[in-house]
Amino acid sequence: MRMAGGGQSVFGFCENEPMSELNTAEHMQALGLQAKKASALMAKASTATKNLALLRLAALLRENTQVLQADNAKDLGRARTAGLAEPMVDRLKLTPQVLETCAQGCEQLAAMPDVIGEIIGMKQVPSGIRVGQMRVPIGVFGMIFESRPNVTIEAASLSIKSGNACILRGGSEAIESNKALALLVQQALTESGLPVDAVQLVQTTDRAAVGQLITMPQYVDVVIPRGGKGLIERISAEAKVPVIKHLDGNCHIYVDNPCDIDMAVKVADNAKTQKYSPCNASESLLVARGVAAEFLPKIGAIYAAKQVEMRCCHKAKAILSQVSKAKLNDATEQDWFEEYLAPIISIKVVEGVDEAIAHINHYSSHHTDAILTRDHMHAQRFLREVDSASVMVNASTRFADGFEYGLGAEIGISTDKFHARGPVGIEGLTSLKYVVLGEGEVRG
Repeated sequence: MRMAGGGQSVFGFCENEPMSELNTAEHMQALGLQAKKASALMAKASTATKNLALLRLAALLRENTQVLQADNAKDLGRARTAGLAEPMVDRLKLTPQVLETCAQGCEQLAAMPDVIGEIIGMKQVPSGIRVGQMRVPIGVFGMIFESRPNVTIEAASLSIKSGNACILRGGSEAIESNKALALLVQQALTESGLPVDAVQLVQTTDRAAVGQLITMPQYVDVVIPRGGKGLIERISAEAKVPVIKHLDGNCHIYVDNPCDIDMAVKVADNAKTQKYSPCNASESLLVARGVAAEFLPKIGAIYAAKQVEMRCCHKAKAILSQVSKAKLNDATEQDWFEEYLAPIISIKVVEGVDEAIAHINHYSSHHTDAILTRDHMHAQRFLREVDSASVMVNASTRFADGFEYGLGAEIGISTDKFHARGPVGIEGLTSLKYVVLGEGEVRG
């Protein structure tokens, strides 16, 4: 790791130095103060300067792919030695493809319009004044995340583009990867003339750091946790600042009557098996009774070949029992709520779109749900009535992602209902303030 003078790291304390509870508190206060100062400079940074930092970061990621993979290998080795489950190990990997996606995300953000300073809704009111709203940065956000080290780049790049400062606290399982990535971010900031403290990584793995970060409203404007349900529940319960969050990714695919069976098979396969670990992978498959006899054996054969366990209602199980080597089990009530993040899917035969919508609204985590249909009215009803952050027609739930939505990257996915919902990109990290333009008007 690059060291500053006197044996100190660029983050202000000695590498590998055990931090007492007092030191952790002092360190977090220092990070908060530095972030607050940096946020004022970021808020007035020019579009050209922010874009320059993003393009430089993209270049650094590509130039340092092998070095980053070497640091990542340390995390992967430690994770496997500790017996971490393979889906969790998979989330830790910084493959060349993952790093290239991060670089492309930075470039995509740089190419996007800068929304900061944009004025919307300007109108003249009877008094003569003109009233509108200006989009401004939130200020400082804290990001607490587990496993995926690429989140360091996603958070940093979005923070830069949106004119914010951020404090990042990754999980201990990815500490070496996160350190290496954070150094590249700070290098890009420095070379572009932006404050180095605009993106800071908490390097201690002491859990007390999280408790400090989420209870510093004097420095931190919003906290975004990204990880397991336990982490997010803890943050939500203990935070003294607003939280943007989602707890689960229990996503549904509903195969409607009528539908294109071949398309439905292709989409239901992709939504479940393209990758098992992400929160936008489908965990539950609902099938209209009118197409179940034709559709289920086809998708069942694919799931069986990929060794996906199917937890079924009795109607679905009766149809799927004809599929060779199918791993079938009876679904319990809990299965309809479950986020498996594994080669397991719950399957239920429903009467039609009414029952499908009711089932999803009751059991889903309000993350992402899709209908596969040829009926325009059913599609419109599904879009209007399913209460989820992303609702899709004839597409895989795996598209519920900031990069795929054209946001450049995402800071996370929100299932809350305030200003940020679904994949949170640049606009989710901004606020609106009213601006009033007058020519000497006074109130009578």
